[in-house]
Amino acid sequence: MEQNITKAFLGLLRISMGFIFLWAFLDKVFGLGFATKPEQAWIAGDSPTTGFLKNAVHGPFADFFHSLAGMAIIDWMFMLGLLFIGLSLTLGVFVRLGGLSGALMLFMMYLAVGLPPANHPFIDDHFIYILVMGVLVFGNSGKYFGLGNLWYNTPFVQKYKIFA
Repeated sequence: MEQNITKAFLGLLRISMGFIFLWAFLDKVFGLGFATKPEQAWIAGDSPTTGFLKNAVHGPFADFFHSLAGMAIIDWMFMLGLLFIGLSLTLGVFVRLGGLSGALMLFMMYLAVGLPPANHPFIDDHFIYILVMGVLVFGNSGKYFGLGNLWYNTPFVQKYKIFA
């Protein structure tokens, strides 16, 4: 019974993290009025990275991150990353790649918001989300809910475990 509860929580945690990334993608593309106003949407011609990289970044890496603001390649990489991570976690396929990509994206955001973080010597929400990504990847969370079981049993994934 306890093992089933753990599996259920891993599946729900994976789907929840997937929705966080997927929602960020949709809000930035269409400007749904939550974090992104309609006139700041990507489809309206605005850059999805400029606001964060110009206004929220501070600390020892600020100059580097400021230099990336508004670059089309950075916008595309960020948005495709959000979409891939969101879909992989939500659906339960490519969870290892999605989780590792998510951890990398979160680490970059952790570095961007400055060291040390505002409310703790070294931990902030990005750091906690990185740990969650580790639990999802190493806990085989893709197998619980979603398409993970079907995906894990394909010959391709059996041969190349990194795509699990």
